Amino acid sequence: MHRNVMRASSPSPSLARGPYLLALAIALVGTVVGATGPATAQQSPQVKASAAAGATLPFTSAEAESAATTGQKIGPDYTQGTIASEASGRQAVRLNAGQNVEFTLTSAANAVNVAYNVPDGQTGSLAVYVNGTRLDSSIAVTSTYSYVDTSWIAGAKTHHFFDNARLLLGRNLQAGDKVRLEAVSTQVTVDVADFEQVAAADTAPSGAISVVDKGADPSGQRDSTQAFRDAIAAARGSGGTVWIPPGDFKLGSELSGVENVTLQGAGSWRSVVHSSRFINQSSSAGQVHLKDFAVVGEVTERVDSNPDNFVNGSLGPGSSVSGMWIQHLKVGLWLTGNNDNLVVENNRILDTTADGLNLNGNAHGVQVRGNFLRNQGDDSLAMWSLNAADTDSVFANNTISQPNLANGIAIYGGRDITVKDNLVQDTNALGSGIAISNQKFLDPFFPLAGTITVSGNTLVRTGAINPNWNHPMGALRVDSYDSAIEATVNITGTVIKESPYSAYEFVSGGGTGKAVKNVTVDGGAVDKVGTVVVQAETPGAVKFSNVKATGVGAAGVYNCPYPSGSGTFALTDGGGNSGWDSTWSDCSTWPQPGSGNPDPDPGRNLAQGRAATATGSVDVYTPGKAVDGDANSYWESTNNAFPQALTVDLGSAQAVRRVVLKLPPAAAWQARTQTLSVLGSTDGSSFTTLVASKDYRFDPATGNTVTVALPASAPAIRGLRVQVTANTGWPAAQLSEVEAYLN
Repeated sequence: MHRNVMRASSPSPSLARGPYLLALAIALVGTVVGATGPATAQQSPQVKASAAAGATLPFTSAEAESAATTGQKIGPDYTQGTIASEASGRQAVRLNAGQNVEFTLTSAANAVNVAYNVPDGQTGSLAVYVNGTRLDSSIAVTSTYSYVDTSWIAGAKTHHFFDNARLLLGRNLQAGDKVRLEAVSTQVTVDVADFEQVAAADTAPSGAISVVDKGADPSGQRDSTQAFRDAIAAARGSGGTVWIPPGDFKLGSELSGVENVTLQGAGSWRSVVHSSRFINQSSSAGQVHLKDFAVVGEVTERVDSNPDNFVNGSLGPGSSVSGMWIQHLKVGLWLTGNNDNLVVENNRILDTTADGLNLNGNAHGVQVRGNFLRNQGDDSLAMWSLNAADTDSVFANNTISQPNLANGIAIYGGRDITVKDNLVQDTNALGSGIAISNQKFLDPFFPLAGTITVSGNTLVRTGAINPNWNHPMGALRVDSYDSAIEATVNITGTVIKESPYSAYEFVSGGGTGKAVKNVTVDGGAVDKVGTVVVQAETPGAVKFSNVKATGVGAAGVYNCPYPSGSGTFALTDGGGNSGWDSTWSDCSTWPQPGSGNPDPDPGRNLAQGRAATATGSVDVYTPGKAVDGDANSYWESTNNAFPQALTVDLGSAQAVRRVVLKLPPAAAWQARTQTLSVLGSTDGSSFTTLVASKDYRFDPATGNTVTVALPASAPAIRGLRVQVTANTGWPAAQLSEVEAYLN
C-alpha cells in the first residue's frame, strides 16, 4: 500500500491521505490498495544475508554487472524514475545492438530467466550463445509490460521498468560453461539472469481428469476456458485432480466455483496457462490445491477496479498454492473471504503491476512461505485487516526483490502476526523493507493487536525517499498512521545492510503524532546505513538491546517527534548496543547521507524540496515554486525593485559544484538575459560570493536553462543564494527551478 509521510514542512495532514482515499473509493472486488527483492545468490558480492533468511530457490542468479560485457554498466543509482534504481543491487548492464554480456555458470542448468529492460515502445530480442555457439532460439524482449503510470498515487512516477523472460536452452550445461546474451535489434539493459536445472515434465496422477480430454487446446490457438470448467466440474464431486499437461492453454474468461479440487500441471516451465483473470470467486467451500503450472497474463497497466489477478477472492479453508509461476498480472493473490489455514509456498510471482499477495482481511492461520517475488508495483507481500482482522498468520522465508513503488512486506493491522526469516532487497519509492503499520486506508479497519513478531529478517538496500515530502523512509518502519500502536511489537535478530537512509523508523505517517508503544528491538546488526540507525518522529517508547552498528552515515539517533509539542519519544538502552550513541542535533532538517557511506543518490538535486526564501515575490509566484521539481511553475520577485535574491537552505553543508537555473520551457517564454551572481553560506546566515555577477541567456530554443559552474575551491555550503540585478524580459527576477549538484 502506498503512503505519504508528514514532516514539519509538509502540507496539512489532510493532504497526506487524500489521493489514496480517492483511489480506494471503488468496489473492493479486485481493488488494489497495497503496494511489494533478489535471492541470496542475487546479492552484490559484498553483501551476505543471514543463513536463515529468504527462500530456498531452484535457481542460481547472476548479476549482469558482475559478468563479462562489451556493454556499459549503469548505476548504482537510488533516484526514483531511473532504470538503475529499479535494478537488483541498483546496477545493471546496458547493451546496444551487437553488444553482449557473458555469464559463467556456477552450477548445472538447462534454462535461463532474464530480468531486462528495453526503451519504451520498443521490442527486440537477445541472441543466446552457449560456449560461443549461437542457439536457434532467442529471448524475445518487449516494453509492453513496463513503464507503468499510476497518476492517482501521490508521489508515483513512471515505474516498473524491468520485465522477465525465460528460455529452455535445449541442452544440459555444467558449471564453467558460458552463456552469452547479445542485443540484436534494440537496446537492452540486462539486470540479472537466473540459471535453473528444470526437471522433465511430470506425468498425470492416477485418476486425474485431463483438460485436453475435455477439449482444451495445448497449442494455445483455441480458447480452453470451457474445457477447464468442465474438467473442474467433473473432478469436484470426488475431490479429484484436474490435470494440465505440457502445453500452452489460453483462457479468455475467469474460473469460478472452484472448490474441493486439485489443479495440477507438469511443472511451471512445462504447463502454461495464459490468463489475465484465472480464478475470481467471492467464496468457496475450500480444499482447493493449485500446483506446478504457470499462469501468465497480459496485464500492462494497473486498473484497481479490475480483478486482473491469478486468484481474486477466496479459495476457501484448507487450500494451498505451490510450485506456481505467476507473471504479468495485476496481483498474484488478492485474498478476501474465508481462506483459513491456506498455505502459499514455493511459488514465483513476477512482474505484477500491483501487489504480489495481499491478505485482505479475514485471513486466519495463513502460511506464506518459501516464495520468490520480483518486480512488484506495490507491496510484494501484505496483510490488510479490512472488514475483519487477519489473525495468526505468517510470512516466513520469502525472498523479495525490487518492489518499485512500495514495501517489501507490509502489515496493516491484524492480531498475532508473524514476519520471520525473510530476505528483502532493493525497495524503491514510497517503501520500506518491512512496514508494521496502523494505516487503515478504509473502514472498518482493525488495528494491530496481540503480539506482532518480526524476527530473523534481512533487509538489503531497503528504505527510500518519499517523493511527496522529500522524506527518508527507514529500512524497517513502525507506523502509527491512523491510531496509536497498542499491540506488543517484538523485533528480533534483524540484519539491515546498506540502507540508503535510516535503519529503524518510528513515525505517525498521517502527521498527527499518534504514539508508537510497546515496541522492543533486540539483537541484530546494522551495516552501512546512510543517515541514522533510529529515526524517531512521533511520541512513544522503544527499548533497544544488543543492536550493533557499523558505518553509520550521519548520527546514531534522529529524535524529533512531529507535530512539535505532540510528546516525546523515549529510547531505552537495554544494553549491548554499540556504534550508534550520537544524536542528530538539528530537528529543522533531515540528515543527509554521511560521507562515511556511498551516497545513495550522488546525482540528486540537493535543492529540490528544501526550504526557500526570497527578498520578495508576487501573487502565487512564491519562492517554493523554484524548488518544487516542476519547471513549469516559477518564482517571480517584487517588480521594479532590483536587486532581488532567492535563498535555498540545503539542510547541511554540501560540496556544491554546479548550479542549474531554469525558466519554464514553454515557447511562450521569450528569450531573455538575467544578470545574476551566486553566493554561498557555510552556516546559513553569512554569505560570500562564489560566482561573480554576469549575464546569462535563457532561451526556450535550448530549454530555457543555464548552468553555473562553482569553483573547485568553493567551500561546502548550506545556504545557496542566487542574486539577480537585471532581466531583459521582465522587470523582476524570475526562476522556475534552482538546482544544486555535487558534480
